[in-house]
Amino acid sequence: MIPGLGGMNPKQMEQMMRQMGINQTPVDATRVIVEKSDGSKLVVDPAQVVMIEMRGQKSLQVSGEFNEQAAGEKDEKQDDAALVAEQAGVSREKAEAALKKADGDIAEAIMLLENGH
Repeated sequence: MIPGLGGMNPKQMEQMMRQMGINQTPVDATRVIVEKSDGSKLVVDPAQVVMIEMRGQKSLQVSGEFNEQAAGEKDEKQDDAALVAEQAGVSREKAEAALKKADGDIAEAIMLLENGH
């Protein structure tokens, strides 16, 4: 916390940052994957992402639930979505939504999609 700013509301903080030339823009992202040099990955899902621009430099602030995958480890969520999409004959996005609705149950997600839900 920056000393003296503890009582400032978010709107005041945003206005002060703009005056200092710092712009924050939310990024419409649901998942972030960081591929590390050793081949492992950091997966943030669900992710909240904000782009911060200051003095011509852009950076991303990522927050959410982090999971680490070892090099060569398969991403089960990606594999499940591909399987549901193929079996139900739908797009990956629809398959992911059905999996979410079915709490990750592959068979239930396929049935939901085949029944038009």
